Amino acid sequence: MTELQIKGKQAKQASHILANISSKCKQDALFKMADYLLTYKEDILKANQIDLNNALENGTSKTMLDRLLLNENRIEEMANGLRQVATLPDPIGEIKNMSLRPNGLQIGQQSVPLGVVGIIYEARPNVTCDAAGLCLKSGNAAILRGGSEAIYSNIAIVNILSKAISDANLPSGALQLIEDTRRETAIALMQLNEYVDVLIPRGGSGLIQNVVKNATVPVIETGTGNCHIYVDESCNIEMAKSIIINAKTSRPSACNAVEKVLIHKNTAEKFLPIIFQALIEENVEIRGDERVAEICPNIKLATEEDWKQEFLDYILAIKVVEDIDEAISHINNYSSSHSEAIITNDYNHAQHFLKLVNSSAVYVNASTRFTDGEEFGFGAEIGISTQKIHARGPMGLKELTTTKYIIYGNGQTR
Repeated sequence: MTELQIKGKQAKQASHILANISSKCKQDALFKMADYLLTYKEDILKANQIDLNNALENGTSKTMLDRLLLNENRIEEMANGLRQVATLPDPIGEIKNMSLRPNGLQIGQQSVPLGVVGIIYEARPNVTCDAAGLCLKSGNAAILRGGSEAIYSNIAIVNILSKAISDANLPSGALQLIEDTRRETAIALMQLNEYVDVLIPRGGSGLIQNVVKNATVPVIETGTGNCHIYVDESCNIEMAKSIIINAKTSRPSACNAVEKVLIHKNTAEKFLPIIFQALIEENVEIRGDERVAEICPNIKLATEEDWKQEFLDYILAIKVVEDIDEAISHINNYSSSHSEAIITNDYNHAQHFLKLVNSSAVYVNASTRFTDGEEFGFGAEIGISTQKIHARGPMGLKELTTTKYIIYGNGQTR
């Protein structure tokens, strides 16, 4: 058997046990996992430094290095995330929609784990920890396949978390890392129907489209973040400036960072010079349409490709629009259905935007950077789904469950 088949089989066996253990057992294991991360943090930092050195030698971009980087603060955040997940209500076993039929049958739905969750992701070792915690709490086994850029970090984290899981008397097969980072192995995982119940890709559009194209295992698509902010004719200028700067510069490599700003034509003359200066001070490259260039000369003209692209960098494309409906049309045409925001003082415009924008998270007068499992109160997230089937938006514990019907009778026959 290959590494993939062996670990798939172990995960499947572990999933049967995890589905039936108590909330207390899962909570104890998660607290132990958090403690072990801090106890053995030096092992993680040493491994991460190897990955960082390799990335630097390969000319990896600054924003990608930021995704890869682990430090004491980020490890502490990972541990805190596990503790938060530990204290959240356990979704497994919850019974809902119980009803009594005319024939006396009681029929309801019970929440159960998905089973074995496969996760393919790129250079973000914190995902390793988030995925492990959420899967265990929701009674699922996890098979992780991270990118080659973070392989040493991922191995160190999984070894530590696996030790904690084993020391908590839970099956060691509950958490598996595929250490073979070849493309062929990734495709084999996408087609491991015998053992994997659902596959979740986290990464850029290339990775996601590769999974959608090649997977035979059911996929929950977590999309890229071509996120937009629309500055309405009726808006607070200072609020708009503050929100855009935060959404673009607080962490440009995040999928919830804003990539495009649309500005109402009646606001453009006043607002563009203000936001232009603020972005320049933050070293953001601005690309704009011809109307933007008329007000702010010497910027780079945006291309058709720019409107489609997720930059994940200190780059922002700006467009002047006629009205809110042109803004909504542009967003629904170019967005990746991740996160969009409107900055407005007009209640009707806010409601119009909320109703018609077709994305998984839509904001009024707030930064898109809040689209995050922890910010939404989930402790962490397994990904941000941009599709409409099964899950949409940040995926926490409930999104890692499904339901089965349970039926109580007293001798009924048909």
